[in-house]
Amino acid sequence: MELSALGIFVAVAETGSISQAARRLEYVQSNVTARIQHLEDNLGTPLFYRKKRGIALTPAGRALLPYATRLLRLADEARHAVEDSAQGQGSLIVGAMETTAAVRLPSILAHYHQAYPDVDLTVVTGTSEELIAQALDYCLDGAFVGGSVVHPDIEQELFFEEELVFVTERRVTTLDALPQRTALSFRQGCAYRARLEHLLRSYGIVPYKIMEFGTIEAILGCVAAGMGITLFPRFVVERTAYRDQLCLHPVPADLALAPTMFIRRRDALRTRAMETFLELARRLASPTASG
Repeated sequence: MELSALGIFVAVAETGSISQAARRLEYVQSNVTARIQHLEDNLGTPLFYRKKRGIALTPAGRALLPYATRLLRLADEARHAVEDSAQGQGSLIVGAMETTAAVRLPSILAHYHQAYPDVDLTVVTGTSEELIAQALDYCLDGAFVGGSVVHPDIEQELFFEEELVFVTERRVTTLDALPQRTALSFRQGCAYRARLEHLLRSYGIVPYKIMEFGTIEAILGCVAAGMGITLFPRFVVERTAYRDQLCLHPVPADLALAPTMFIRRRDALRTRAMETFLELARRLASPTASG
């Protein structure tokens, strides 16, 4: 089987149409039809049911699809490995939580870009759950997430350990005086949000309302304005422009520390770009920071 034929097969399977696959691949439709027929002849079985409108995978086609997708991915990784053979070449896609991307990564990214300017570096932000799913789906080369990950396909390394604190407006000196039972946080899937909700219940601050935001600045700005309470790493809050308008409250010692792990798939390609990134990140991770 030729990789090009498998690529055509995957395109047809994903679009459900010979004509749409031809447009995606910028091929002549008759060429796509002929290549699929040739592949079916080689395998000795039909891969698609031909319908009046579109096509559908046969059982043999459904069986072939994950293998074809995997082979194409491996071929793409092989090309990247060749491109990456020289030091500081290739591409790298790293995921990170908003808090990590905003405070922990800028220095690391700046040094890395200066040392390896030819690496095509992309940073994707999201919740821990989103980043884990994307790493498992090969969409990310690796990601900084909150908390340890238990998954047979994931390997992880501790990079930071954050000291979490409750954050309120400046006038709220104790949680007992909290005027608003509103929690401000990122969307569902955020590791800190899950910890915040658990702590609110343990403090008896129920019922409470959750307001979701997309950025650190929006959350802390609204907390400073008196809209409610949030939970953030101390390292993040102390470096925000809102620091003088906020009051930090300690979290019980057994729940105060939250590890930030770097995760990646065990079977992911070990590129030179990734290895140099991790070497530099380990060197630059602050040894005195609480996170």
